[in-house]
Amino acid sequence: MQSPSASYSLTVRLEITNRPGMLGQVTSAIGKAGGDIGAIDLVQVGKSTITRDLTFKARDEQHGQQIVEKIRGVRGVKVVNVSDRTFLMHLGGKIEVRGKMSVKTRDDLSMAYTPGVARVCMAIHHDAQKAYALTIKQNCVAVVTDGTAVLGLGDIGPAAAAPVMEGKALIFKEFAGVDAFPICLATKDVDEIVSIVKAISPIFGGINLEDISAPRCFDIETRLQRDLEIPVFHDDQHGTAVVVLAALLNALKIVKKRLADARIVFTGAGASGIATAKLLMRAGAKHIIACDRAGALYRGRADNMNPMKEWFAKHTNEKRLQGSAADALKGADVFVGLSGPGVVSLKDIKAMNRDPIVFAMANPIPEIQPEEAGPYVRVMATGRSDYPNQINNSCCFPGFFRGMLDVRAHRVNDEMKLAAAQALAAIVTREELGEEYITPSMFDGRVVPAVAAAVSEAAIRTGVARRKSRGATGGGATR
Repeated sequence: MQSPSASYSLTVRLEITNRPGMLGQVTSAIGKAGGDIGAIDLVQVGKSTITRDLTFKARDEQHGQQIVEKIRGVRGVKVVNVSDRTFLMHLGGKIEVRGKMSVKTRDDLSMAYTPGVARVCMAIHHDAQKAYALTIKQNCVAVVTDGTAVLGLGDIGPAAAAPVMEGKALIFKEFAGVDAFPICLATKDVDEIVSIVKAISPIFGGINLEDISAPRCFDIETRLQRDLEIPVFHDDQHGTAVVVLAALLNALKIVKKRLADARIVFTGAGASGIATAKLLMRAGAKHIIACDRAGALYRGRADNMNPMKEWFAKHTNEKRLQGSAADALKGADVFVGLSGPGVVSLKDIKAMNRDPIVFAMANPIPEIQPEEAGPYVRVMATGRSDYPNQINNSCCFPGFFRGMLDVRAHRVNDEMKLAAAQALAAIVTREELGEEYITPSMFDGRVVPAVAAAVSEAAIRTGVARRKSRGATGGGATR
């Protein structure tokens, strides 16, 4: 069963009859209903009642409502108000634009705006590269989506996708100091998306494509990368690939197996699956089988195919194994789930090779629950923050873009991705490495600097950097 999570966190304001033992009855009701109690705050003390705010975590929305009903059932307790803390966090949006300097005098205005700004405009007009030194471009990323493939939600459209893009922009700023802005496009047309992104690109130092459905995402990324002189990074593909490779490198150390020898089974043959398989293969993986709902992908399979699955059929499954995901998992060393909830059973996991590694990364509900599989695997990881070994793109994209912006990279390449994965894996020292600690938390202060440095160095080494040293531009005053 899924554990209570902060993402379903409620605060209830309760008016409780002022007599001994009443608070205990409330907390007991919550505990019996499966809630995880957090803060208890005193709001007001009256003659006959005490008003308290009590915060608890639930498993999902329905569970939260059930807990509230249990509280209502306690005699002498009145539920005054129920607040969803996640919705409260989103009120008014999660990001804003602020100026870097104040404009308090006429002199300030004349330099920041007219007439002084004209001289800066002309400097950029004569040398376009000065935009990096004299505008936000040196530190600015567009987070672009059409809302067609939002994680766990699917095609919900650009407006509904905006909270995810705002969250991404917030993470960019908080963890890597990168200014990012959500660009949510009201079109699914590939030509229009490419045209729009190209048209707005002058102000940005990089483009982060997000939650765009396959196979359109491949075409959009390829065309933008070809036509733009700034890096284009589809995080659902390449961010996922980087963090999975990093975690797998460390998990294999624990079980004392080599990447080249490991039998790896994927469920999910979409954009993230292809990108991850390609990066694993670049790192040395040789034995990969991908499965969809119809089973293993192999050369010659005709049913339920598309270009992504054709790639898997051509480049993986060298023994042309046929059958279900359960058949593929027999004797496998590694399971990488990039699909949906309940795709594999405990019986399938038990049929894997000794010391199995299971990455069940579907969100919010993994392919198999850690509580179920955990006792039977050596290393268990998910994409969730409320279990050990969270494999999350947030450990990649802030540092990855920080590194690209620092050297003004104009391209993303495999060497940069491999370097990022190796740097991320290396953060976990030999002394720290363990079954429940194979990948660092995004809150580890070493993550962004390590990934940024590795990406910058790889960009310089492979000739895609405009600057030969790291660090934001310091002297924007030179003309």
